[in-house]
Amino acid sequence: MSAVLVPLVAVVAVAALFLRICQEYQRAVIFRLGRLAPIRGPGLYVLIPLIERAVTVDLRTVTVLLETQETVTKDGVTAKVNAVLWYRVTDPAQAVNSVRERDDAVRQAAETALRDSIGQHELDELLGDRMRVNAKLMELLAGTARRWGIEVEAAEIRDLDIPEQMQRAIAREAEATREAKARLIKADGEEAAAQSLVRASEAMAASPGALEIRRLQTLAEIGVEHNSTIVIALPMELTRLAAAVRAPE
Repeated sequence: MSAVLVPLVAVVAVAALFLRICQEYQRAVIFRLGRLAPIRGPGLYVLIPLIERAVTVDLRTVTVLLETQETVTKDGVTAKVNAVLWYRVTDPAQAVNSVRERDDAVRQAAETALRDSIGQHELDELLGDRMRVNAKLMELLAGTARRWGIEVEAAEIRDLDIPEQMQRAIAREAEATREAKARLIKADGEEAAAQSLVRASEAMAASPGALEIRRLQTLAEIGVEHNSTIVIALPMELTRLAAAVRAPE
């Protein structure tokens, strides 16, 4: 029994020294006597002890919430902003060899790019065109991250905090804009109503009968809404007819 067990233990020990495993989302950057060797993984691979060294790199997307940055916009408004960053390693060898503490480096570069992006835009753009500001942030950060073997998948401004007096000024401006729009809509409605009245009066002037029908309709409406005595004026046509009958005498 011991004759079988000893070789088995030796095989397991040798395998433990030589064999390594990478998960599907990992890659092993190999250094052979200090020189870069071909990347290995995923799955099972062989590592020569004392000759080769492996640095495992995670290829999954990393999400980072950047710290709040206080900066000044292009038009001189002080603003506090923070952002969310998504990035992943696309070149494991470059990510290991070109930068030390790559996650901290990416975070610092993103915070610097965030301040620069805010400084290149006015406050109205930050409030109304976030997509453009995010695109500028991506542009500033992508070049730096690419040199480290990292791809920035997305960068978005999450919170924007401006001084209270500026908030009140923006609220007053928005209120004035809404009031101006309301006045324009009301003026357009009054103009349309006036045009309709002009067309109605022209039609009634061309047809005295239509004017009389409208007068009777108005009397009927008054009678329904108000319980009061109504004085009805005789139509002008009847007055003219009576005058014509009385003329021969």
